[in-house]
Parts: sequence; structure tokens; C-alpha cells
Amino acid sequence: MRKVGLVLVAALALALVLGVAVSAQDTPAVSIVLKWVPQAQFAGYYAAEAQGYYVEEGLDVTIVPAGVDINPQQLLASGEVQFAVDWMGNALSTREAGSDLINIAQIYQRSGMRQITWSDSGLTSFEDLGDSVVGVWCCGNEFPTYAALTKAGFDVQGMIDDGQIAQQAFDMNAFLNHEIDAASAMTYNELAQVLEVTGDDGSFPVYTLDNLNILDFNDYGTAMLEDGIYASSAWLAEEGNEEVAIQFLRATFRGWIFCRDNPGECVDAVLAAGPTLGAGHQAWQMNEVNKLIWPSENGIGILDAAAYDTTHEIALNFGVINEAIEGDGVMYRTDLAQAALDSLSEDMADLDAVGADFEAAEVEVTPNGE
Repeated sequence: MRKVGLVLVAALALALVLGVAVSAQDTPAVSIVLKWVPQAQFAGYYAAEAQGYYVEEGLDVTIVPAGVDINPQQLLASGEVQFAVDWMGNALSTREAGSDLINIAQIYQRSGMRQITWSDSGLTSFEDLGDSVVGVWCCGNEFPTYAALTKAGFDVQGMIDDGQIAQQAFDMNAFLNHEIDAASAMTYNELAQVLEVTGDDGSFPVYTLDNLNILDFNDYGTAMLEDGIYASSAWLAEEGNEEVAIQFLRATFRGWIFCRDNPGECVDAVLAAGPTLGAGHQAWQMNEVNKLIWPSENGIGILDAAAYDTTHEIALNFGVINEAIEGDGVMYRTDLAQAALDSLSEDMADLDAVGADFEAAEVEVTPNGE
């Protein structure tokens, strides 16, 4: 009897071990690579992790920060990650080069990129920039500015040849030193960096929004789609992976909805990830990022076809791509995001995925973003 009992105990122990193993195998492990380092630009993903939304969906999700030496598209193409956050301009270029990536959710409904000038410069519109030195970023970020200058009637190549287009570092030093007249700036990052400047004597603030003119690509019709979620078409075609993608989107959408309604807690989640810029800067960034997402007229994550067409046209006109990328479902699909939204509305009838009544908060600018 004792021997039988020991055998039963061993069998039960083995069953428990196997049960745990099976359970682990049933929990898909996926990764998402961000477009940049940890910051509130990506707060919804950190919130979904911190609030347990990914776990609730039965997913084991790893968030992979990017940086200067990490290209999200390369990690996606290699299969090292299943999802990537990137801008559509880069995605179009990568697609033309042979990648099979596809946009499965468009988080940012509006562009956060601006050109800013000093208020006393008289440069209050894109039409005023013809005789100015205009700062642009590299690596595909210059094209909204090129499109705006072209729309305003200027010869961009001529401006480049004459030194009126200046390559701008990913900071605001050239603008602050008056080396350029107009500077590229994201509302959630570089714009705040200007406002966060302190004087040599510690005085603050040195600059406020009253010192700046802000030229908005969205209003001018030359904005390009920014933070979207991309996946590999081949990976999605594998059995079960579309369902995994829907589960991932469900949790991620909940994360962004949580950040709309609880921005302070989302800033805490970002700070826990170790960003390079401080709490004050992250609070500003969270507020500005929410403005880019909310309201989402068709529900968070649903890509607007007209916004895609504008992005595609700019990419084609300025050599991001050499030929039009045509065909339904080639660059984006909305069915997975819609399925995620539909199932969320069934499970959580009071979940607001549109945010029609969203109103941004007033966020205090802090010295050096601390």
C-alpha cells in the first residue's frame, strides 16, 4: 500500500508539473518593440502591462524599447518581435523594400509634429518660411515639412541648395541659439523642452507659449500618420495568430483608454520603466499624447483612409517610395482592430472607446522637465 501511495503521489506531482507546462504553453509569448526609448509616448502599452490587461487576455507580453541603434522594422522582419510601433512613412519605405509588414491598428489619430518659430519673427504661417532657415529632422521625418513648403509655393530643392533647409539634431539647441528660424518639434517632446528651459541664474520660465508661433501640419493638410501598430502578414496568416493579435489589441486599447482617464497613474507606469526625461516632462507628454488619440471618431485603433491617402501621396511625391503601393489590405487592415473593439463593447458595455467628450488637462511646465 505504501508503494502504491508513493506511486500515486508521484503521479499527482507529475500531473501538476505537466499541467503547469501545458498552461505555460497555452499562454502565447509575444513582444512589441517601441519606436523610441521609454516615455509617455508609449504609455498605453506600459499601462496595459501594469494594470494586468495583457495577462487578463492570456498573453505574456514583453515591451522592447528602441533607440538610435534599434530599428523596429528590422526586429519585426526578423521575427524577433510580433508587433512594432512605427510611423507609416517608414512602413511604406520598408514595404517597398520587400517587407510584408502591415498596419493593424492606428493609435495616433493626429500628427504631433509641428514647425515652431519665435513670436517676434513674423513667421506665422508656412507661406512665411520662404526666406528663412528651416530645421528638419532626418530619416523620413523631414517629409511633412517638405510637403508643407511645396504646398506654400516654395521650391524645396532650391531651398536645400541655398542652405535654407538645415539638418536639425533631435533637440532644440539650434532653435534656442537662433541658428535656425523654424524648428521641427513634437508637441509632446521638443516643444516642452523649449518651455522647460531655465536661465543661467536659475530663473524660470524663460519662455512660454506666448513666445512661440506653432505651425500645425494637421491644419495645413500635410500631416503623415505616426504611431501605429504593425505586424507581419506572414505571422498573422499562421493558425491562431489573428486571435492573438485581437487579444493584444484589446488589452492595448484598454491601456490607452486607462491613460485617457487616469493620466497620473500612466505617468507612474512610464516612470517605472526608467525614462531619460523626468516626471514633469512625462506629465506634459502624457497630456499631449492623449490629444493625438482622443477623440477617436471611429474608435481607438481604426485607421482613417483619408489620412493614409495623404501619407501615401507625400511619401510618393518626395521619394520615400518610388512607386505607388496599391491594393486593398496591402499596407493596413482594420478588421482586427474592429474585432477587438466589438468584443470589448460586448464584454464592457460602459467602456468608452471613442472619447468624444475628452478634454485635455492643463499641465504645469516644470524646470528642466523634472
